[in-house]
Amino acid sequence: MGKITQIIGAVIDIKFTEGNLPEINSAINIKTNDGGRLVVEVAQHLGD
Repeated sequence: MGKITQIIGAVIDIKFTEGNLPEINSAINIKTNDGGRLVVEVAQHLGD
């Protein structure tokens, strides 16, 4: 499970709990407030 921490343009920063870091190029499904769904791709891992 992750939490969106920042959105700048097309870049979404998400902080994940320890042990739940998704692999690069994997898809992440984000539920929107209006009941929709946004699918994004993991492009990079950043350190703390």
